[in-house]
Amino acid sequence: MPPHPDDTSEKNIRIAFFLNLLFTIAEYAGGIYLNSLAITADSLHDLGDSFSLGLAWFFERLSGRKPTTLFSYGYRRFSLVAAFTNGVVLLIGASLILWYAVPRLLSPMRPDAPGMLVFAVVGILVNGAAAIRLKRGHTLNEQTVAWHLVEDLLGWAAILFVSLVLMVWDVPVLDPAASILITIVVLVNVVRNLRRTVVIFLQGVPPSLSLQGVVDHLLTLPGVTGVHDLHLWSLDGEHHILTVHVVIPEGSSGAVAMAIKCRVRDAALSLGISHATIEVELTGEACELKERCTVEPCTPVSEDRNPKSMGKD
Repeated sequence: MPPHPDDTSEKNIRIAFFLNLLFTIAEYAGGIYLNSLAITADSLHDLGDSFSLGLAWFFERLSGRKPTTLFSYGYRRFSLVAAFTNGVVLLIGASLILWYAVPRLLSPMRPDAPGMLVFAVVGILVNGAAAIRLKRGHTLNEQTVAWHLVEDLLGWAAILFVSLVLMVWDVPVLDPAASILITIVVLVNVVRNLRRTVVIFLQGVPPSLSLQGVVDHLLTLPGVTGVHDLHLWSLDGEHHILTVHVVIPEGSSGAVAMAIKCRVRDAALSLGISHATIEVELTGEACELKERCTVEPCTPVSEDRNPKSMGKD
């Protein structure tokens, strides 16, 4: 019996996590021993990726839990806390690297070029193996982490280039320059991801969608004469939520209303929206209840007229 896709995804991320973590520890120690700020800077990047891989592994398991009375949407939104924490840690670490690297531009120290070459080759092999394994996966979680590892490959390619140059020419300034370049690339990506995370936290519209685009699409559906009170946000950047009031022709039967709701739901799914809450209103009564309740309090149901007895007079 073939393994369940979720089991395979978790296994792939777990293997990538341990490969990356073990190499990160060796990389940091090697950067200190070889006197290479470029390797030390990249070890910070790899530490962030190890943290991301560990959280991805943890949340790959956690996301499978069913909704509870406390978390009615499930546990997917927990990944935002992890993403934000990861971003803050990387910002602090990158700032420390820049603090030490910039003065080195003025008084560079020659690193161990042959040692840098060895680490660069091992780094390319380790990150390449992990990236290839994850690129074979089918989940978005695997694909996203794989791209982080591809970025690591580019960093190691830069260190490989610097080590080769230093073995021929005595230009030690290349080492702190490479560390600053790697750190700036890390910072740009960290700031971009933090911005996306904050937008999701604040329930902003997902960047892959637009409110007007969704409205225009829904208005093309048969039976939909109007759309309003539309809200669009995301649980975790992947699973998007829609709430909307849809106006249908006056006199539509219950069966027709249900058919239109199904069309709206299917349209939402086609746009990448995983959960849609749809309220149907007949033409002429749009938000009548809302308008009334903003003027005066809605009349509560009396004790002798409970919902079960209404309509029987």
